[in-house]
Amino acid sequence: MLTTLDTIFDDLERQFARLRAASGLTSTAVMPMDGLRRADEVLLRFDLPGIDPDTIDVSVDRGVLTVSAHRQETYGEDERAFIRERPMGDFTRRVYLSEHLDADHVEAAYRDGVLAVRIPVLETARPRKVQVLKGNEAKAIGG
Repeated sequence: MLTTLDTIFDDLERQFARLRAASGLTSTAVMPMDGLRRADEVLLRFDLPGIDPDTIDVSVDRGVLTVSAHRQETYGEDERAFIRERPMGDFTRRVYLSEHLDADHVEAAYRDGVLAVRIPVLETARPRKVQVLKGNEAKAIGG
């Protein structure tokens, strides 16, 4: 019976490999992301559950934020996966940053399976209140 199950599992693995190849999927998996826009910053949150924090790399190059990580699971000699729905391998996500963001001051933190990346908005791009001049002050502008 075990030999028969091994053959079935081998067939399933081959079918999943063909399906991944036909759909264009590779070992690089997608990491879901949420983005929040605040007055003075942009906050990006990436779901990376089960990732070793030492494998996470965040970089900025020419206006492109790149987040990459790696998940790998090892099995004992007497263990063999018969179904694998959790993606393993390398994860990479690239985000093009607006020229209104301060790419020189990006911060990142990883906690509870979520990578948070904070990108400040440049001072010149932040909303600001414009004072309305009245009376004699308005004449200086041409009013």
